[in-house]
Amino acid sequence: MQKAESIQLTSFSHGAGCGCKISPLILDTILKSDTPKKNHPLLLVGNESRDDAAVFDWQNGEAVISTTDFFMPIVDDPFDFGKIAATNAISDIYAMGGTPLMAIAILGWPIDKIAPEIAAQVLEGGRAACAEAGIPLAGGHSIDSPEPIFGLAVTGKVKKEHLKQNDQATENCMLYLTKPLGVGILSTAQKRGILSPEDLAISVKQMSTLNAFGEKLGPLSYVKSLTDVTGFGLMGHLVEMCDGSGLSASIDFNSLPILENLDAYLDQKCFPGGTQRNWASYGHRVQEGISERQRLIGADPQTSGGLLIAIEKEYQSEFERFAGQHGFDLKPIGNTMNKQEKAIYLS
Repeated sequence: MQKAESIQLTSFSHGAGCGCKISPLILDTILKSDTPKKNHPLLLVGNESRDDAAVFDWQNGEAVISTTDFFMPIVDDPFDFGKIAATNAISDIYAMGGTPLMAIAILGWPIDKIAPEIAAQVLEGGRAACAEAGIPLAGGHSIDSPEPIFGLAVTGKVKKEHLKQNDQATENCMLYLTKPLGVGILSTAQKRGILSPEDLAISVKQMSTLNAFGEKLGPLSYVKSLTDVTGFGLMGHLVEMCDGSGLSASIDFNSLPILENLDAYLDQKCFPGGTQRNWASYGHRVQEGISERQRLIGADPQTSGGLLIAIEKEYQSEFERFAGQHGFDLKPIGNTMNKQEKAIYLS
């Protein structure tokens, strides 16, 4: 049984973070008959649009938001793993424009391989993320499992008129992304033992940063659509936004925020297996002829990634000022447009 001083959590998992999500293509097969809204009229958001969370009408002007997210270790440090997993789960509430209320933990632990004291450190990381969000980690459930797993089920609330969804974009919206891309590439580099300490620190900090800005976006009527970018990569979540909204999108690849030093790892063929699964699922929905680098970054699975925001074009200056007041220096990464043959085009 491994103790804390010698632990490498990522060595116990076949995948890392949101990179171990089931691919969009396979998920469509699994969920093809799942249409809960048909029988539950108070269910405002179900699974039809692959949105970030389910939303139920409280019939008092507010709605309850319910979500869950969990995965295997994406970093070796137990506390950091717990904090990242919890941050990622809470993000689903923010991505609906909502306010988180409480969370319960989901823990799977190989008790014959890793000391329970290390699981306690994972939970401490989860509590730290919940504390930053101002919510209690109120309970949970644990099982003995062959690989370590941690995450949260989170409950939140939102005023119905402030609810944001991933399928409500309109034509000519400007698109923004609040976190740089590339954590999947860096996480793979860590598993291979080639990630620099500096890049590891940058990656951990980004994945541990709450998307609390999403709650601020709820009251803004010109924010038409909102989602967070996680395991399907930027292109996968943008395809979902476009399909749900009946649109296509143009992305200026040179305007995308990207973590530094990615090319050094890509040159060593360092990218997660989830990238290939993602591309196999939706690559045909993207403009032909893009470069390998564009594909590896655009389909890179993000763990606790940023918010993808679609706003009405005429409010661009107002939105960028608003974002600046909350610590974000945001510039457009592209725009929506009328539906074309492909979902995504790169300029």
